[in-house]
Amino acid sequence: MRHLLTTTFHRHNHRLPTILHHLVTRHYRPPKPPTPPAPPKHPKPPQKPQSFTFHDATWEDPYSWMSHLNDKVAMRHMDIYMEQEEKYTEAVMSDTEKLQSKLQSEMASRLHFDLSTSPIRWGPWLYYKRVEAGKQYHVLCRRLASLNEQFISNKDPSGGFDFVSGRKIEQKLVDYNLEAERFGGYAYEELSEVSPDHKFLAYTMYDKDNDSFRLSVRNLNSGALCSKPQADRVSNLAWAKNGQALLYVVTDQHKRPCRIYCSMIGSTEEDVLLLDEPAENVYVNIRHTKDFRFVTVNTFSTTFSKVFLINAADPLSGITLVWECEAQAHCIVEHHQGYLYLFTDAARGGQLVDHHYLLRCPVNASSGPRIWERVFDDDRDMVIEDVDFCNTHLTLIIRENCSFRLCSVPLPMPARKDAVRLKELNPTFLPLPNHVSQIWPGPNYDYYSSTMRFTISSPVMPDAVVDYELSSGNWNIVQQQNLLYERTRILYGTTSSGGIANGSSNNLNSDFLNEIKSEDDNLWNCLSEFYACEQYDVSSYDGVMVPLTILYSRKNKNKNQNPGLLHGHGAYGELLDKRWRNDLKSLLDRGWVIAYADVRGGGGHGKAWHHNGRQQKKLNSIKDFVSCAKFLVENEFVQENKLAGWGYSAGGLLVAAAINSCPDLFRAAILKVPFLDATTTLLNPILPLTAADYEEFGCPGDIDDFHAIMKYCPYANIQKDVLYPAVLITSSFNTRFGVWEAAKWAARVREHAIYDPKRPILLNLTTDIVEENRYLQCKESALETAFLIKMMES
Repeated sequence: MRHLLTTTFHRHNHRLPTILHHLVTRHYRPPKPPTPPAPPKHPKPPQKPQSFTFHDATWEDPYSWMSHLNDKVAMRHMDIYMEQEEKYTEAVMSDTEKLQSKLQSEMASRLHFDLSTSPIRWGPWLYYKRVEAGKQYHVLCRRLASLNEQFISNKDPSGGFDFVSGRKIEQKLVDYNLEAERFGGYAYEELSEVSPDHKFLAYTMYDKDNDSFRLSVRNLNSGALCSKPQADRVSNLAWAKNGQALLYVVTDQHKRPCRIYCSMIGSTEEDVLLLDEPAENVYVNIRHTKDFRFVTVNTFSTTFSKVFLINAADPLSGITLVWECEAQAHCIVEHHQGYLYLFTDAARGGQLVDHHYLLRCPVNASSGPRIWERVFDDDRDMVIEDVDFCNTHLTLIIRENCSFRLCSVPLPMPARKDAVRLKELNPTFLPLPNHVSQIWPGPNYDYYSSTMRFTISSPVMPDAVVDYELSSGNWNIVQQQNLLYERTRILYGTTSSGGIANGSSNNLNSDFLNEIKSEDDNLWNCLSEFYACEQYDVSSYDGVMVPLTILYSRKNKNKNQNPGLLHGHGAYGELLDKRWRNDLKSLLDRGWVIAYADVRGGGGHGKAWHHNGRQQKKLNSIKDFVSCAKFLVENEFVQENKLAGWGYSAGGLLVAAAINSCPDLFRAAILKVPFLDATTTLLNPILPLTAADYEEFGCPGDIDDFHAIMKYCPYANIQKDVLYPAVLITSSFNTRFGVWEAAKWAARVREHAIYDPKRPILLNLTTDIVEENRYLQCKESALETAFLIKMMES
């Protein structure tokens, strides 16, 4: 009966929900979607127009007050404005907090936590730096090499020195956590030199209160600081008298190195002034030869370069001129078994040269003019980029077109009257991986050791620190992060260095063997299996071919669908840093293309390449960068409207100027401590500039240079009523180019350009210690990466 009643009820009421639905929906009004929050409003700093006239030009700057450091009212306004910028950046990026956290975790997981740097052998000692648990700064230590083998651990995965049981043979030399207490919580060391008798350490620490580097000397036996020398504003060090005397250079109030002093360690007498250079445009530096026989003194300006020698055994005996040339030149003098070797790029026979070359002459030359002989003939196919000496070998970093190679030649070289081609000496070519972007000579303090250390860099390989034993031909990777196995190898001093040593201990005299080894990327922890590295020559506006390096994930490459990030620098003749960066892996794995434009003004392609991108030719480097950007889009490596630029310091000028030239070519940009107001800074430097800065960017006193500066200066050439890309500027109060440059540029772009909240101009202020703290580096990189991703997806 219950079932029958239920069935009857449902039979008569099955349409009730439909009727109710119509009754409800007739009067239903869906709720209005919530109004999206208004985009944050950018700060508007006060404008205080000020007119400037120089040569034949007059211009107005409404934000010049930002650089008036001695104006308390202006600085109070600047503090308020910087606080507003900080809040604005936080508001714009607030919806990326989860993404930033994820990115920071990714990047932190790739940090290699080495207990110790790879030890450097010098005489009986192994020197190294290591980090103690819970400490922010490292400790400089050493241990006797003869006792080292007793404390080698062969436990997997890494092996190496056992720092627990090995404490009994470890000597702490400097604890930089204690140094931080001496210098206001901040420990930044610029120079560090152990005396040749291993009894003292001379080092300079940054003093924030005085904005200079302070010299200290520590007794390595007692650990105590020596009462003297103690000096401020020290820029160079060199030991003499086998560690009994220290020579050091002091700067003037404009940070120009100008005075050389000699201090006798343990003496109570005043330090002796050896040289005082009064000319305001002349700079001084010193260094000891690798055998500690001499101290070389370089004095230079824009119009000349000179090299003097000081006898290290008797540093008070005077200085002797051994080399001079017209114009500023790079000059490094070394000594080997009675000969002086000069590595220089000075003009030869009144003609400018495009590359460095090597000269030599006897130390004890006759009383007449010193005659320098060329060691190697010019060879366009094998350009010498750098050299290093030990007692038994000369090593040379050479470039063949755009490829780097490393080779060695036994010393002493055969006596010849004429220069020879390097190939005639049958150099031994040392194994290298593919795609080498740079080779850095290591400290190589031990002049009498035939083992020399180099750091090998590549866009698709974490930096490898390699020891090459030049006499036997053995080689060994002593430190390299292994991203494939998420661990770091430190093989130095281990009783078994695995497949690396076993596969690399053959004689290296065969070029064929070298090529085989270079092809085997597995020996080098190379990531080319996962990330492609391609080289292109891009035609610039004037037909000059500009090298472009392109990286992308083989897994995530989609033609004409990938966002891209283009790096550039193009200044001071410096190589563009194309080393593998763990933070960029987060972009590569998300399908981004990473590219590097070796524009004119940079290094690696000769002096003419540098000179054709500086001063009045600075626009060449900017147009080169634009050409490379267009190449990426036109050849469908990067999707149109999804290209970003990246520049650091002078590279920030390059990218910002390229944006002024073609704002629609870029969707976003990262400018890190950029040089943006070249006109004002070169005319009225608030922070001291060097001769190299004016040589690079031009001297505004020259009317032609001034007009060139006005044409490329990013701040002076911001377009009006044009849509600019989104830009994140990172700066700090403690940078060579002041934060006011970034603040002025951001304010003027917002004022002149078309406003689009999806293309914000952000200013991010960092702390002074980011470079010393890897976690802060991860945080900053995560913010930059999240900014790029957000801008491409908006």
